[in-house]
This record gives sequence, C-alpha cells and structure tokens, in this order.
Amino acid sequence: MAIQLGDIAPDFTAETTEGKVNFHEWVGDKWCVLMSHPKDFTPVCTTELGFVAKTKAEFEKRNCKVIAVSVDDVKSHKGWIGDIEETQRTTMNFPIIGDPERKVASLYGMIHPNASDTLTVRSVFFLDPRKKVRAMITYPASTGRDFNEVLRVLDSLQLTDQYQVATPANWRQGDECVIVPSLTDPEEIKKKFPKGYRALKPYLRLTPQPNL
Repeated sequence: MAIQLGDIAPDFTAETTEGKVNFHEWVGDKWCVLMSHPKDFTPVCTTELGFVAKTKAEFEKRNCKVIAVSVDDVKSHKGWIGDIEETQRTTMNFPIIGDPERKVASLYGMIHPNASDTLTVRSVFFLDPRKKVRAMITYPASTGRDFNEVLRVLDSLQLTDQYQVATPANWRQGDECVIVPSLTDPEEIKKKFPKGYRALKPYLRLTPQPNL
C-alpha cells in the first residue's frame, strides 16, 4: 500500500555513511526530510547532495534532520562523497543510507516500475516529530529538486501547525497567511490575530504572518 499523508513513516534499520541507524530513533524529537536518489555517481544527485550539505544549517534552524538514500551500498556512497565534496566544494555533513537490496526504497514506494524497475524516483518525505508523513514531493530521475521549495514547505508545515492559518500560493516567510475557514467567531479571530486581517471574501481572509 502506498504511503499517504498522515501515515506513520515506516521504521527501518540500515547502514549509512555515518554508521547503523534505527530510523525512528535517529529522527528522535525532530522533523526530518528523507530524500531518495536514483543511483550513486550520477550528475544531478551530486549537485543535490552538495547543495543540501551547504545549506544544512537552514534545516537545523527549523529543528529538522536530513537523510538521503540511494540504492547502492555504503562503500559506494563513501567513494561518491569524494566526488561530491570536490565538485560542489563542500563537506558532506549528513548520512546517506545504503540500500542495495531496495528495502527502504520498497518500504517508501520510491521505485516506480513504469519509470524504471531499478532506479528510485526523486522522492522527498517530510516527517514531523511524531514520525507522521506530512508532505511528499516526487520528481522524475531527470529533474533536480528545488531545495528552496523543500524549505518553504517545511516552513509552511511548522507555521500552520502552530497557528490556525494556511499559506496561499507562492507564500514565502513574511508574506500574509490565510485564516482557516473553520475559524468564524469574530472575537476569537480578533484575539488570535491581533495584527488584524483583511477579508477579500467571507472565506478568504488574509492576515500578517502571526509569528513575526
């Protein structure tokens, strides 16, 4: 059965470039971004892993761990890391899971047979501290991910968990948010959003980002 939003992310134990991990235990009480890579020593993946290594501090600011998985083994990963560090001018600072038997890829539905029987698609899974899958993004193997979008989704998830808002199209940190339609009591709205709001329609009410 395919993983759906709200599911508890499957747990697993695997070897990684930073030693053996029990996934749920490794995530702990943090958010997590788990991302799959089709294969080692591939050009797009090399740029992706390098970019995440350079921006790891941005994930840490959001109380989020990052972990990657590729269908090759850890020995191969460690050889690949040398290329990543050389070409992307960075130091790898997060683990890559070895998955030569496709166990993790199968658990998470990362292999799409109509695309390829052996290579994983570029899946991104967002897990909250309860290990629930909160969002998923899937790209084909040929298209590199936009990690600014990954961070934007993470920001939105964390903001909307804390306040009764949703984030509109193209939202970025600092932009107005949408007050959720289920909130209807004017006094409650005034209390929750002291900065005020503007109603374009009764169901479309915009308020300044409440945590800024």
